[in-house]
Amino acid sequence: MQRCETPAALRAALAGRGGRVALVPTMGSLHAGHLRLVERAREAADVVVASVFVNPLQFGRGEDYACYPRALEADAAQLGQAGADVLFAPSVETIYPHGYPPATTVQLAGELVDSLEGAHRPGHFTGVATVVNILFNLVQPAVAVLGEKDYQQLCVIRRMVADLGLAVEILGQPTVRAADGLALSSRNRYLGAVERAVAPRLYQALRALAERLTAGQRDFTALERQAVAGLRTAGFAPDYVAVRDPQLRAPAERGPWVLLAAARLGGTRLLDCLRVGAPAVNG
Repeated sequence: MQRCETPAALRAALAGRGGRVALVPTMGSLHAGHLRLVERAREAADVVVASVFVNPLQFGRGEDYACYPRALEADAAQLGQAGADVLFAPSVETIYPHGYPPATTVQLAGELVDSLEGAHRPGHFTGVATVVNILFNLVQPAVAVLGEKDYQQLCVIRRMVADLGLAVEILGQPTVRAADGLALSSRNRYLGAVERAVAPRLYQALRALAERLTAGQRDFTALERQAVAGLRTAGFAPDYVAVRDPQLRAPAERGPWVLLAAARLGGTRLLDCLRVGAPAVNG
């Protein structure tokens, strides 16, 4: 596996390789979920580029940018073993060469970015869309693979690609979970032993909500409130539990649905989602 830190080195690494290129964009501190993205990219393309970049633009004031876990050497070893061909690990100065914050950003508008994560993390999706667009321009992939745990982010990237006419196929990869159901996340490393034992209840709350929907309950607002109350009782500080359709619009009576939740447990903010009914995303 070749390691690159600059666009010139990246171009040189890709110049001698033919075929379809896939990108797996990450912020590092990798776990089995990330490695499954690499495996999926390998199935979809001839050359796999994995990026590791902790993007300051998508972190809000008071969030964990400074202490976000970083482990580049361990990440490189895992990516090589998983089958990545190129690791692109740029600096902030490389991604934003004319100064930070950048003068040019990619900003989506509307309910897709204003609700859920957008409501609780203003500006977050501008940071996400901007850095992903930069990575697409630098890597020029035919396909990019993203995890479905960050479901709203996946929808935002799909919308950006469609709106800007980008020739990148976006594949969503199902969430990888621990044996007790907790969605794998780099931020799980923040959890203490007691919090780690409680954390799977977030997924359990989504499972319980899914069972109520499957049983025929359709008062979506009441179901959301019930799930939020249950999480509070379990020790979480929920930001939201939401039932949406696959495009994150208001849910239809007959489904399919996507159930989304974000909640703090101690100092750790956990995110999860669950699809109910027919597949929610293509790919």
